Amino acid sequence: MTRDAIDDIDRKLLGLLRSNARLPTTSLAHALGISRGNTYARLARLERSRIIRGYTVQLGDEHDKGAVRAHVMIKLMPRHGRAVEARLSQLPELVALHAINGVFDLIGIIEAQSLVELNALIDRVGAIEGVENTTSSILLDTKIQR
Repeated sequence: MTRDAIDDIDRKLLGLLRSNARLPTTSLAHALGISRGNTYARLARLERSRIIRGYTVQLGDEHDKGAVRAHVMIKLMPRHGRAVEARLSQLPELVALHAINGVFDLIGIIEAQSLVELNALIDRVGAIEGVENTTSSILLDTKIQR
């Protein structure tokens, strides 16, 4: 199933799940104006086709108090991509890693409990064999997250 194969109801369903993945099927069905069985069938189809890969936890403000996050743009040396990705995957502080185009090759989202820890973590990323250089931006606030 491709992104083009989903309809407006599927898109609304995905939007509801992005807001709260724990909504019961009956609540989803009511919000969509369709039966619970139809909602369940749509969820199953979206899961089978890997449009929905899984359900996750979003940590709340209480957990995040004091956490400091940064985007780290990473430029790789030629032919070091897989090795660098493998090393980065071992960092529990790495929240996400994306391949990007342009001057940099990867962008990582990292988090630490203090600026001192964040700075040391950025230094560790930059010291990985195959990383040519990094540029970081500290996240001050999240305005929208879906």
